[in-house]
Amino acid sequence: MKLKTHMLATDLDNTLAGNDSDVRDLITLFQNAPYDVALVYVTGRHAESVRQLISEASLPIPDLVISDVGTKVWHMPDWQEDLLWSKQMGKGWQPERVLETASGFPGLHRQKLPEDCRISFTLEDGIDTVNEFKDALCAKHIPHHLVFSSNNDVDVLPRGSGKGNALEYVIQQFAHPSVNLLVAGDSGNDTDMLSRGWPSVIVGNAYEELKGIPDHPNLYRASRHYAGGIYEAWQHFYGASN
Repeated sequence: MKLKTHMLATDLDNTLAGNDSDVRDLITLFQNAPYDVALVYVTGRHAESVRQLISEASLPIPDLVISDVGTKVWHMPDWQEDLLWSKQMGKGWQPERVLETASGFPGLHRQKLPEDCRISFTLEDGIDTVNEFKDALCAKHIPHHLVFSSNNDVDVLPRGSGKGNALEYVIQQFAHPSVNLLVAGDSGNDTDMLSRGWPSVIVGNAYEELKGIPDHPNLYRASRHYAGGIYEAWQHFYGASN
């Protein structure tokens, strides 16, 4: 991976995945490029769910997977967990206290997940509940990083996690020293990695919540949807001459 001069770090649902034809066109673009492209999936899905989507949507096997909203890093193709990142995520993480606090908010319905590396909820109430829940976590001094996305998903993560921090770790540890990067996303849990000044694309079908991200010189707002938007942005940043 350190030898690959370019990298696509992309969310999966409704970003890379969504239109099979556009995925094929994007992969063909990479295969025909005069450089090698590293592929990193950065997703809210857990590992087994990522496996299923790769199979169902015929997605290429990436170099790395960042799963569970940035709380897990996996080396591919053998799904070997990055233990250093896992150790960092465990520091100060108190899932039992998060759940105890959440029990006071009936508008938060816990999602079933195979591990407690993050605690996720579906919001069945208004946005005020999210703000009150966060205030309660802070009042109890529970270390956390809270992400609200897709209008109804509430993820409580270990402090220092999130897609942006996990991707920064991956770039520092495993990427080409001067890698040409493109980050792609469609929802609120992508904000952390879309707002760091990296070359980034918000695909055309993105949630309204991403319209509030401040523009920066490396942020591209695509008109095409799903992988077509990534294709459009890749041509913008890294056309044939790059």
